[in-house]
Amino acid sequence: MRKRKLFCELSPWAYRISRKKCIAARKIKDFLSSAKFPHAKSTSPLPVLIYSHNSLIRRKLGNVDMDLQENKAVNLSIAAPKVNGILIRPGETFSFWKLVGTDSLKKGYKEGLTISNGAPSRGIGGGLCQFTNLIHWMVLHSGLDIIEHHHHDGFDLFPDFNRQIPFGTGTSIVYNYLDYRFLNDTGRTYQIVVWSDGEYLRGEIRADKPQDKSYHIHAENEFFSEENGIVYRNGIVYRDTIDKRTGERIASEIIRRNHARVMYDTSHLEIKRY
Repeated sequence: MRKRKLFCELSPWAYRISRKKCIAARKIKDFLSSAKFPHAKSTSPLPVLIYSHNSLIRRKLGNVDMDLQENKAVNLSIAAPKVNGILIRPGETFSFWKLVGTDSLKKGYKEGLTISNGAPSRGIGGGLCQFTNLIHWMVLHSGLDIIEHHHHDGFDLFPDFNRQIPFGTGTSIVYNYLDYRFLNDTGRTYQIVVWSDGEYLRGEIRADKPQDKSYHIHAENEFFSEENGIVYRNGIVYRDTIDKRTGERIASEIIRRNHARVMYDTSHLEIKRY
């Protein structure tokens, strides 16, 4: 039995109508909510460095055109200053899109890599998910509470290229209804410092006071499997909490179970067959 198409899948105009409806619904929801969104910035970094990470901008992703990588570099250079220096005080909720705003041609954004229906595509503002990937990875090393996070669910789209962080810790964003948000429910003020130097998107998460815990994110039981002729990437991503005073692990939680369909050539992979 054929799956019935959603309204947004009927035609380009139906997709545009659906997207406008989703954007309007998110704006109404935020207007009616009690969430406090940060707006204050500081050009001076807060004194305590919690975590830092650098993300290579131009990466080889399968057969994706490198011009999309060049355009991504432009998109990141436009978006980074809108977040850089933001202070997230106790009780405030960070929203990526609240700070960055629309990723439109009018604002200088270019066509970059996007993901649509589990496949690489092109779209204005493409590549900004690398920005939220960076923020998410840093936030995982903090005491902040992630309250909205969307995955590129179910698909492993590109072969690994100098992978630095576990598979499955990425993000998916679409203005403004697929957002990346976290709540500061601690007694500290946090700050995101982020900038692009053309080669890397560089980031730091800082605070006004030290954390009494640190965090370690790692993957276990990673393997490729073939099931009914389809290859999947498997693994479990853990987040360990460490007492900084004693160095002891005091908690461990599973933050992601991966079972993603591999969408590239698998001839070079070691695969378990069932």
